[in-house]
Amino acid sequence: MAMNSGGKNSHNMEQTVNDLLQESKLLEAYYNDIVAKESVLHRLYDESHKSYNGLMSLSQESETISLVPLGTGVYVKGTIYPIEKVLVNIGAGVVVEKKKDDAVNFIEQRIKEFELAIKQLAGQKQQISNRMMEIQNTVNNYVGQMQKMDDSLHTHSHNSSSHSQ
Repeated sequence: MAMNSGGKNSHNMEQTVNDLLQESKLLEAYYNDIVAKESVLHRLYDESHKSYNGLMSLSQESETISLVPLGTGVYVKGTIYPIEKVLVNIGAGVVVEKKKDDAVNFIEQRIKEFELAIKQLAGQKQQISNRMMEIQNTVNNYVGQMQKMDDSLHTHSHNSSSHSQ
């Protein structure tokens, strides 16, 4: 009877370990998805800062000489005349004309939104990482227990067979 109970207990542990490993795989995929989103957010955050700095450096009184990117590292010199308004992409391909100050405020708001989203993703990553560590520790404990039970069964069956001779 004790053997059967040990075998059943071992089977339950194996099932639990398999379930935990499945959960760990799902968490790893989710973690990688968050890392990808985080990368996009960092790029948008950096781009927003560059836009903000560029906009702040433009003068409303005098012309500004600038390099205009054509693509793949090719630039031409250009003159930016004094500006009062700029075109701003507000999302979904919609571009609106805004006063420079309004555009600056819009960009500052986007930067804050990106900072918040990055912070939230970092929190989610930490939670997932903590859960994955819990799973790893639990799996290690179960595997250790199963090895002890296996060793105990082999020792018990070895002792039984040597006594019957």
